[in-house]
Parts: sequence; structure tokens; C-alpha cells
Amino acid sequence: MSKDKDTAAKRDIEDDPVVGYILRAVSSGQDVAPQEIAQAIAADRAKETAPKDIWRKYMTAVRQQAIHLARDGRLLIIRKGEIADPNDFKGLYKLRLPPAD
Repeated sequence: MSKDKDTAAKRDIEDDPVVGYILRAVSSGQDVAPQEIAQAIAADRAKETAPKDIWRKYMTAVRQQAIHLARDGRLLIIRKGEIADPNDFKGLYKLRLPPAD
């Protein structure tokens, strides 16, 4: 395994579990709304008795981890079809993998 792959694998192990959900969601190459990721997390983790909108509880974690990944260059935050600055964006956004070099 190359040094870059070792570093990436180690980084994924140390990441928050939400990072795994985000990276799996965007792995198809499509833009993904953070709401979809939060709903997937809630579907896997919430109890059957939880309210239907329990996914909202995970939105902050998804946003925080998306910002972390964008700052690290592992993810793009898309706002109005353009790449947004992870340090300064508001409103609706989607997530996308950066283009392969």
C-alpha cells in the first residue's frame, strides 16, 4: 500500500462515524443533500419509537463534518451550483467529491 493510501485509511479510522456516512453517500459521484445523509444516519441509529423527524438531530453533525472534510480537501460544498467556501456559506447546500487529479 502506498503512503498516501495508508494516510487516508488511517485518517478514515480516526474520523467521526458521520464522516463514513458522508463519504459513502458521495461515493457515487452525485451531489448529495446533507438531509439525505442525516436521514440515513437516523435510519441506522434511531429507535423504532423515535419521532419521524429524528434525522434533524444529526444535521449539525453532518454540517460540521462536511466543513471539516472540505477544509481537508476531501469534499466540496456546493451552493447554487458553485463551490462554496467552507469557512463562509449559508443556506441550502449539497456535497460532492472533488474531481480526481
